[in-house]
Amino acid sequence: MIRRLAVLLVPLLLAAGCTATAEEPANPASAHRAERPSPFADCAPLTAVPASAAPAPAGRPGDPLPDLALNCFTGGAPVQLRDVKGPAVINVWASWCPPCRKELPAFQRLSDRADGRFQVIGVNSRDSRRGAQSLGEDFGIDFPMLLDQGDAFERALERSAFPLTVLVDADGRIRHIDGTGALDDARLAALVRTHLGVRV
Repeated sequence: MIRRLAVLLVPLLLAAGCTATAEEPANPASAHRAERPSPFADCAPLTAVPASAAPAPAGRPGDPLPDLALNCFTGGAPVQLRDVKGPAVINVWASWCPPCRKELPAFQRLSDRADGRFQVIGVNSRDSRRGAQSLGEDFGIDFPMLLDQGDAFERALERSAFPLTVLVDADGRIRHIDGTGALDDARLAALVRTHLGVRV
């Protein structure tokens, strides 16, 4: 009887030991930051003085951005989307999404050409921090990155497609949402010209 009990308990004790050593630190975000620096820019410049407009629904052209706060990849205070300075091009992506991976370098080139006329902002959604960091490093992505570990932003926009591109005017209002798949340089330039009135 004792032998049979020992046979049953040994695998449980071994499993418990493996689980305990495999756990992540209490604050995995700070542990990853300590290992290597983030490739993404700080999010502090993204927001203006908080808007005084009452919350309204979002997701259609002319609507304000959702009344939602997202964490910045580099840390600091959460970013209130309603306070983001426009004009802006927001790219919603995940490292496991092939079309996202395909278009991400085009968003970096767009950011490089923005020249202060608009912002390019990433929203990494439903992804692991490690996957986002690795892809950002591989592609040299350095524009500001927000984290949406669930899919709150997409739900607020009533969209579920990846990748997703949201164009926001100078007043912080949505002008266009594109979910047609991977965008290239020419298509991005056309969207920015058409919906934000800026030539790139």
